[in-house]
Amino acid sequence: MTFKLGRLMIVVLVAVLAGCSSKGGTTAGDAAVEDRSTSADGGAMTSGVGAGSSFSDYSLNDPSSPLSRRVIYFEYDSAEIAYGDQDLLVAHAGYLVANPGQQITLEGHSDERGSREYNIALGDRRALSVQRVLELNGVSPGQVNVVSYGEEKPAAEGHSEAAWRLNRRVEIVYLVQ
Repeated sequence: MTFKLGRLMIVVLVAVLAGCSSKGGTTAGDAAVEDRSTSADGGAMTSGVGAGSSFSDYSLNDPSSPLSRRVIYFEYDSAEIAYGDQDLLVAHAGYLVANPGQQITLEGHSDERGSREYNIALGDRRALSVQRVLELNGVSPGQVNVVSYGEEKPAAEGHSEAAWRLNRRVEIVYLVQ
């Protein structure tokens, strides 16, 4: 019950911020963010915004902006989003709601353990979990594309828990408008 009330409060806060946002910078207290995307031609980028932040395009390119964190990590064999990543996804949702023409791709990944088919399905479940949270926070389904790479595009090479931990992820990729 408390969790549902907390989510409702977050949704209301995002809606208020989206309706009242101004052309300002980010404020202290915004979530830290990580960029794992690479694009040789600069054609894709990813992002998120915290409470009290501006939803300006500058925020997408600002390394200190919460919109610069674009990777959600998962536990082994899980598609459950960690509690600590909820605020990050709310921030991304706020930006997407304020910019309805912006589209993203959610790229689901897994570590190398398990069959190829299982890992594709797991990456898909992870990306769909992120999509569900974004849509619950007001993002239009037409703004979100989902793809699963399974184990095919590892973030880290190796056969250790440290490498596997980095490979169990969803990357949020903002498409250039």
